[in-house]
Amino acid sequence: MAGGNFIHRVVSYLANEIIVNGLANSPAFQRFAVRTSKKMEEVSKLAAQKQQELAEQLKQASKDFDPTKRH
Repeated sequence: MAGGNFIHRVVSYLANEIIVNGLANSPAFQRFAVRTSKKMEEVSKLAAQKQQELAEQLKQASKDFDPTKRH
């Protein structure tokens, strides 16, 4: 049983090395990675802006509907 586990680890290591080196040296994959990273940054920035806007709207709404204030 231990021999099979060792062989599995060796094959897994070799496959991982081949895949990682292949992708690391691939200009197409590098372009994909850069585009994906930039898009994720844009999405994160937009999400943070929307979160801030929503927080401000909720704060204003709570002020508008405060039952302790008399209009």
